[in-house]
Amino acid sequence: MTTAPGDLTALCAEVRRVASTVVDPEIPVISIADLGILREVVVAGDHVEVRITPTYSGCPAMNMIKSELEQAFATAGLAPVQVRLVLSPAWTTDWITETGRRQLHDYGIAPPAPGGDRTALFGTTTVPCPRCGSTDTTQLAAFGSTACKALWRCATCREPFDYFKCH
Repeated sequence: MTTAPGDLTALCAEVRRVASTVVDPEIPVISIADLGILREVVVAGDHVEVRITPTYSGCPAMNMIKSELEQAFATAGLAPVQVRLVLSPAWTTDWITETGRRQLHDYGIAPPAPGGDRTALFGTTTVPCPRCGSTDTTQLAAFGSTACKALWRCATCREPFDYFKCH
């Protein structure tokens, strides 16, 4: 792919747009952009690189995300685009967009509060139930359906739910 200097901004925007259509395979209602996994798009001459960061360093979904990104770029005629995993700085729940927080909630996953602090890491936070809104909730297990989530239960509606852990 050969790109004139004036087209770099447009190419970067198109690569970001296509990358933003890829959803998290573990939470199929949220894009990797809204989850904050999509870090940046770098265009330098003919080299295009997309950088992604996992929600935690051992996230098994990253291989699938990389593969789906490569497929999305090829389908859009944007190949070759290099997808690179970046671990530093580590992903933080602060990177989840407001749209992403709403999508998590609507899917039944309690989103972390923006700017989560150390108390959230040690289980002393209040987590509202995504189903009924009650704050009469308790943590059942440090890990939920995936390692980046904890399992909680609401005492009001008696339903279990995942909580996206702050970090």
